[in-house]
Amino acid sequence: MIKEIDIQFDSEKPFFLTKSIVNKLLIQNEVSIEKQAKSVIDLYELEKQILNHSHVKDVSLYMTIDGQLITLIEQRQPIARIMTSPASYYIDSELVKLPLSENYSARVPLVTGVKSDKDLIEVKYILLKIIQDDFLQKEIVGIHLDPNMECMMTVRSGNYKIEFGKLVETDHKINKLKAFYKKIFIDSMIHKYKTINIKYHNQVVGVK
Repeated sequence: MIKEIDIQFDSEKPFFLTKSIVNKLLIQNEVSIEKQAKSVIDLYELEKQILNHSHVKDVSLYMTIDGQLITLIEQRQPIARIMTSPASYYIDSELVKLPLSENYSARVPLVTGVKSDKDLIEVKYILLKIIQDDFLQKEIVGIHLDPNMECMMTVRSGNYKIEFGKLVETDHKINKLKAFYKKIFIDSMIHKYKTINIKYHNQVVGVK
């Protein structure tokens, strides 16, 4: 008999899922599996049920000798919130679309100007670079794509914007931006700028 359900997440961060949500997915024959005989539990079907939830990336279930059902959940982690009309949603690193949740609001860049899934493919690389960098993750709060697929970024440290340009030479542009930031933050000059243009190959242009 299943005496206890032990639900474990891959991260301590409070993403979209809760133990209560997962418990409601652990249903067999329209009732909770708790107190059911171990011999009638279909772990494969239960895993399929849980994987159908949009915020679940992977799941593993197993039963212990003493009647515990261990449920290991890997959550999908958002890398951006996409603002479109009429609906908004998150995406993860595999570009899976995740609905908004009342349980959790992710601190990720807000992306506007997306017209199609192709645009998501274009912007994915720079989003991954941002979330993998401690400084950029804190600094970049928004990305806007114009009709020509040129990128404009909004930031946390001031009212200025970063003109990134086309989503090409991304690593080179990010390195230029971080080098520029290092200097202007030391000189306390950042709040004097209206825009920082890094779209051109060999220069950074700051407009005051």
